[in-house]
Amino acid sequence: MGKVARIRGRRAGGSRAKRAARSVATVSEAVSKGQPGGLYKPLSDADIQRIHGAALHLLENVGIGNPIPEILHYALPAGCLLGEDQRLRFPRSLVEDLIAQSATSYVMHAPDPAHSLEISGQRVYFATSGEAVSIFDYDSRSYRPSKLVDLYDAARLADTLDHIHNFGQPFIATEYSQELYLHNINIAYAELAGTRKPLSLGIAEVEHIDSLINFYDTYLGKEGGFLERPFCIFGGCPIVSPLRFARENAEVLVKVAELGLTADIAVAPQAGATSPAALAGTLAQCFAETLACLAVVNMVRPGSAIDFGMWPFVSDLRTGSFSGGSGEEALLMAATAQLCNYYGLISSVASGMTDSKCMDAQAGYEKGITTTAAALAGGNLISSYPGILGSLIGQSFEGMVIDNDMIGSIQRLLRGVEVNDETLSLEVIEQAVHGVGHYLNHPQTLDVMQSEFLYPTVADRRTPGAWEAEGREDIVALAHEKVKNVLSSHYPVYIDTAADARLREKFPIRLDKKDMQAGNGRW
Repeated sequence: MGKVARIRGRRAGGSRAKRAARSVATVSEAVSKGQPGGLYKPLSDADIQRIHGAALHLLENVGIGNPIPEILHYALPAGCLLGEDQRLRFPRSLVEDLIAQSATSYVMHAPDPAHSLEISGQRVYFATSGEAVSIFDYDSRSYRPSKLVDLYDAARLADTLDHIHNFGQPFIATEYSQELYLHNINIAYAELAGTRKPLSLGIAEVEHIDSLINFYDTYLGKEGGFLERPFCIFGGCPIVSPLRFARENAEVLVKVAELGLTADIAVAPQAGATSPAALAGTLAQCFAETLACLAVVNMVRPGSAIDFGMWPFVSDLRTGSFSGGSGEEALLMAATAQLCNYYGLISSVASGMTDSKCMDAQAGYEKGITTTAAALAGGNLISSYPGILGSLIGQSFEGMVIDNDMIGSIQRLLRGVEVNDETLSLEVIEQAVHGVGHYLNHPQTLDVMQSEFLYPTVADRRTPGAWEAEGREDIVALAHEKVKNVLSSHYPVYIDTAADARLREKFPIRLDKKDMQAGNGRW
């Protein structure tokens, strides 16, 4: 049982005391990672069967264009057909067999095994994601290019946020965006230095995979150590919609399968632009495209695990622009999770992709509805984009903190109400009725204070009077306080001195050691 923080000293109504109370983390048993979803089902079983049939029809009769030689090497002997139009067609029975072969669970390892995740069933986990190109600066209220040191800071911040379970690269290091090898090695270093949670990297060049494995082996001090317990998942976008392979990312897909690693993919057609404006048509096309990727990895290595990243996106048809925070986006991602659960696939879905340019009410409702829908539908791996803004263009550190609160509440929603003789509380009710007339000091109230209730980190529950007396801070200001407190003090040493020396000698590490120590003045 966790302990409730008590602020001692003079009367606890003052601003300093209340700020201190908010800054103390409270351990709660009310939520835990990996709670099951699956109660929200926007599709009927008949709808699922029709979408499934349409997807298999597309794969068998239209096929996927631009198949690379590495895919043909495995696909043609397995029974796929290459037409005169150079489109690779997948027989219906073959696809169904490969769906049945595909792994239904795996362990997502973390650098620290205590943070590893069991991906199975309808367990729900939340991750950062995005590869945005800018940071929304709190003080200037404007966007600036994201840098390598920002990624390190984001990893350190996520390391302290209980409801973010997996750290996927949220933005790029723009100063190295034209030098992909240098970029990838340094992103890998910054993530590893900042958090012990499972890691994810988007890889566009297949030759960089061996370099990254060498990087992680060097960190471990053991050749082959990373493949024994891979704590970073490599991913990409192997499909260019509609229905074509993307060469570079398709090469990555094959290489990852050959190595026996989990394939993390994102297939993201945009309704009204690169997939039909009709939502059912977008689901059918996106399902076919993602099934093609599942088929490839299981032709390469039967029984492979794949994060089935079916990510149908939405256009604002008035402008053609991407709209990540729409109700249609929430509906499509929930339908995706339901499809995956129906066929026992490991689902990867996206949410939280607000179109707002700052952490305002629009961001709140768009992030809330899309993430809640994905979780209730039972998406296994929800890239909830904590802190993302501007239709995936920018990232807010304050937004990461706020979204962590939101995700906690969603996890509490997933847990539901536990009904048993003890929780029905009949004796407790009688005692209160015949006693003091309330439950404030009842032993049960204290007993369930942490197990039944989740307390937010920055959501403001003060009275209006207290809020006015203490400075009228909004949630973004409160989140900024937390960001400063964490990033000025939380400098974990997750890469020890010997490992760091090995890495810096062998690889072009650009993260300055001074930026990895307290007192550097950045926060």
